[in-house]
Amino acid sequence: MIGDRYSLDREIGRGGMGAVWLGRDEVLGRAVAVKRVGVAPGGSSPDLQRAEREARIAASLNHPNIVGVFDLVTDGDEQYMVMEYVPGRTLADLVRDHGALPPQQVARILAQVASALAAAHASQVVHRDVKPSNILVRDDGHVRLSDFGIARNEADASLTQTGLVTGSPAYLSPEVASGGLATPASDVWSLGATLFHALAGRPPYDTGDNVLGALYQIVNEPPPRLPDAGEMAPVLLATMAHDPRRRWAMTDVAGVLSLLAASSDDGSRQIPATAPVPVPTAESTQQLRPVAPVPPVPVGATMPAPTPTEVLAPAPAPAPAPRRRVLPVVVGLLVVALLGVIAVLALMDDPQQTGNGPSAGSPTSATSRTPSPTTDAPTTAAPPTRQDLEDFVAAYLDTASQDPPAGFAQLTPGFQAASGGLAGYTGFWGDVTNTRLLSIEADPGDLTVRYTYRYTKAGSGQTTDDVTLQLVRNGDRLLIDGEA
Repeated sequence: MIGDRYSLDREIGRGGMGAVWLGRDEVLGRAVAVKRVGVAPGGSSPDLQRAEREARIAASLNHPNIVGVFDLVTDGDEQYMVMEYVPGRTLADLVRDHGALPPQQVARILAQVASALAAAHASQVVHRDVKPSNILVRDDGHVRLSDFGIARNEADASLTQTGLVTGSPAYLSPEVASGGLATPASDVWSLGATLFHALAGRPPYDTGDNVLGALYQIVNEPPPRLPDAGEMAPVLLATMAHDPRRRWAMTDVAGVLSLLAASSDDGSRQIPATAPVPVPTAESTQQLRPVAPVPPVPVGATMPAPTPTEVLAPAPAPAPAPRRRVLPVVVGLLVVALLGVIAVLALMDDPQQTGNGPSAGSPTSATSRTPSPTTDAPTTAAPPTRQDLEDFVAAYLDTASQDPPAGFAQLTPGFQAASGGLAGYTGFWGDVTNTRLLSIEADPGDLTVRYTYRYTKAGSGQTTDDVTLQLVRNGDRLLIDGEA
């Protein structure tokens, strides 16, 4: 008996902060989870302080997707945290048992987690250890986020100082892996890494026996991508972005995942989402969009992700019950837009960091689809500026070298044919690596961009080339119509 009130049944889990038992509150007659926090030799330890802080922080967060903390009990020389018992399995268990999960099932689970984290961030709380094993999924599909053991309230003094890495290595953001303090944007990265794990059936980084090697990869190498992520690709791009300023806010991640979770009619065969998730608003998303290109960051650069405002623009908020039959059509348009806007959003990227692409069938970039007259909106945006054109082409070059089909989709149909079709385009770009933009100049008057870049091509070594691209506008997007 713990604290003359809680009886213990059996151990149901174990983590870095201690063992967890299934117990019973003998006063209220309900099942509880009881976690013991170890005491370091010689008296009080950081574990005890973290336990008290976890209890205080978690108890302050009233959200249906956060594991509730009921009590903190000292019994003799040991301390126990009494929590809500969540029957079910962790997301880590689901992936271990079933491998990569269906995208909609993943969206339904992580939309609830993102909603919980958005509430925590609104209360100035950073979780700092978001990972599959801390996500509990009940048999009815309801999700709880657990283990605020290393969470930090921004109003409190942190037990973890700059330079001390805290969290699970495979899910750490670059800024935390390099010793910086965690922020809400760090939780966004960790949720993206968890999304990657659930979709791929494996973590984004293999820590194995070489944790330092994994940390080096996180800090210095481009984030891993999934070639078959489909409609989830923009979410991965927007969460696992090296620069924290280019990540979506957690409220926007929750809204997009919620819409994606509702995008098909076969939800009864998947884990249902039972918690409401906020949809991004214009006010929340406008705070995310820089008014000028963001300067380069030391940890490396990635292609900028689409802003949720543009991703969600073609689709209204979820319709009321009488209109549910049209929801799949609405969300279908969302998915088209989701995959189509990334090209335009490349205009925030820094040319010196993103690299570029070659010539000879080396057209345009970003991960959009071939434009369709039935889905492209009329041209309502202001004419592109010089910086817009330069940033767009810089990001295109990066995409073309890493994902030739996505680059090919940024050509007009005429230029696609002139480039030898996808086979001819991929024949060039498929062997290109290490692109670097040396100089670039754009003329918004005639929509041309002239640039010099260096790249490495298999069998040819390093090459420097001068290229001029002719761009055209297609609705609110840019496409490449020719090359000289």
